[in-house]
Amino acid sequence: MKAVRFYCDQGLIKPVGRSEGGYRLFDEQAVAELVLIRVFRTMDVSLDELARILQLRRSGTCNCSSLKISIEAKIASIDRRVSELFAMKEELDRLLRNWRDCGGSKVDSPD
Repeated sequence: MKAVRFYCDQGLIKPVGRSEGGYRLFDEQAVAELVLIRVFRTMDVSLDELARILQLRRSGTCNCSSLKISIEAKIASIDRRVSELFAMKEELDRLLRNWRDCGGSKVDSPD
């Protein structure tokens, strides 16, 4: 619920009204936009970029190609990060395989 309120406060979505209890009411378009927002936020799309995407969507302009490019760029970024993490894991594995105790006094590790 806080996220919905936040996106309203940011102007990304607009309620169609309020209930008698003061709760925000949304139509199907707003709900669909919330789903889209959630997907793009998991991709770390900025709020400014989200606003641009939603504005294009509402205007009826097809932005499929730019969305596809954004998704492909995010996939490439994830692939690079996975490669970096794998290289780091390999280095740590190599460090452990070649580990030699220093011969100093032994300290118990915390549980």
